[in-house]
Amino acid sequence: MSNLQSLHWHIFPDANTVAQQACQKILTAARQAIAARGAFHLVLAGGRTPEACYRYLSQAQADWQYWHLYYGDERCLPVGHAERNSQMVQTAWLDHVAIPAQQHHIIPAEREPETAARQYSQLIAPVLPFDLALLGMGEDGHTASLFPDHQYLPAPHWTHAVYNAPKPPAERVSLSVAALSSTRQVLFLITGESKQNAVKAWKNGKDLPISRIYSEKETAVYIDQAALSIPK
Repeated sequence: MSNLQSLHWHIFPDANTVAQQACQKILTAARQAIAARGAFHLVLAGGRTPEACYRYLSQAQADWQYWHLYYGDERCLPVGHAERNSQMVQTAWLDHVAIPAQQHHIIPAEREPETAARQYSQLIAPVLPFDLALLGMGEDGHTASLFPDHQYLPAPHWTHAVYNAPKPPAERVSLSVAALSSTRQVLFLITGESKQNAVKAWKNGKDLPISRIYSEKETAVYIDQAALSIPK
């Protein structure tokens, strides 16, 4: 199923504004979730624009003790490696706020992919649906570590072991389309001229991993002018 018709597009002048607005969107979703259910379950993305968003969150005031963090994907690298998404999030955000360490749910990607995927699936299954899934998009239309033209196990699998990612490292763990769609809100962050071709393909209905992810409540795209090829 494509999410194209259910998308809400929000166009901003530049990547910094996308990050700022995403920060506010996340804070609002957190307040609503905590008021309604007593906790906020957020899926995090890697990438430059999400990192900028995390830096804004590090300066914000929130009821951090009720936040629970998860990951859309992770590279199979040693604990503490600078290229791990969890390490980037720790440095940009978590070192500066009081989210309890036991509520930072890191993918155990230092283990081999199959084991890590199975363990993370067991961890997230009781939590679903998430409150918000934050996702980016690569130049080829991939999101998390779900790549075009790759075969993945069908639902209800919540995670995938990835052995042949086209970008290094080849071994990764990713949440599945089913897991990333099992969320009250999806927020895609897309910035930069290098994303133009993938955005056009997505809008033209190409079957990309990103086009299969949707939330029945709200699926939003925060995108800058450069990624849409709109003159400033």
